[in-house]
Amino acid sequence: MHTQRMAVSVSVLALLTLAACGTESGSGSGSGDGSDTVQSDVPVTGVAWSVDSLTVGGKKTEAPAGSRLEIDPKGRAKAGFGCNHISADARVEGDRITFGKPVSTQMACDETTEKAEKAALAAMDGEVTAKLSGEKLTLTTEGGDTIALSEEKPAGLAGTRWAVNTLLSGETATSVPADLPKERVPHLTFGKDGTVHGNSGCNSFHGKAAVKGSTIDFGPPAGTRKMCPEAEMEVERAVLAALDGPATYTIKGSTLTVTSKDGKGIGATATPAESEGTQEHG
Repeated sequence: MHTQRMAVSVSVLALLTLAACGTESGSGSGSGDGSDTVQSDVPVTGVAWSVDSLTVGGKKTEAPAGSRLEIDPKGRAKAGFGCNHISADARVEGDRITFGKPVSTQMACDETTEKAEKAALAAMDGEVTAKLSGEKLTLTTEGGDTIALSEEKPAGLAGTRWAVNTLLSGETATSVPADLPKERVPHLTFGKDGTVHGNSGCNSFHGKAAVKGSTIDFGPPAGTRKMCPEAEMEVERAVLAALDGPATYTIKGSTLTVTSKDGKGIGATATPAESEGTQEHG
């Protein structure tokens, strides 16, 4: 199955430093110093948001597990629901966010994901009002459509089952085919003892993974040597290329990005440990 590619930024997103609001009530035109009131932006950029639900045209759609939205400080929004990549320009001014026309890759997805993506594309088009309440964020369009989100807490590298959903090559990201057999969806789990094991898209594997700071030094993997259909072998080659030698990694909420020294990499999402089943050490 061929996938369409789109360039997305894979750099680490810095947290936006927000200007503090004035402590005196009535500051601004009534302050007597001729200065204007300074209104801080709602702190939504540089934060990993988990999408809980979308309500469009009065119809509420629960977001698939792992759905997320992020707006970087440079003014680019990215969203994903487990299949296609959605992106749009995003300008934050006070409690208003203005989205440019969203664009999306064109992967065939399951019905639940397609429904969520269509709702997101409708909501991420034009101006929305952002309301922050603790760790909950609600984006509301002028027509009353909403996106309900929760701030993601960073998952731990070790002990988390990471399901690979994106293959990276430099500035280009390609979605892992959505129609892979369930047992062939690539995933990996890091142990606290400096090991890694999982499935690379066709074969199970295990090997060494020495973590130091923001780097991981992968040793040569060992595992099974089965042959699979070409689409699965292509994914496997890309996954193994990212897990070869020294690499850098970042964790943003429930998303892990691993990038090798030659620019090959993977994007993965934390998934429940019980869905891994028995360890596949081949």
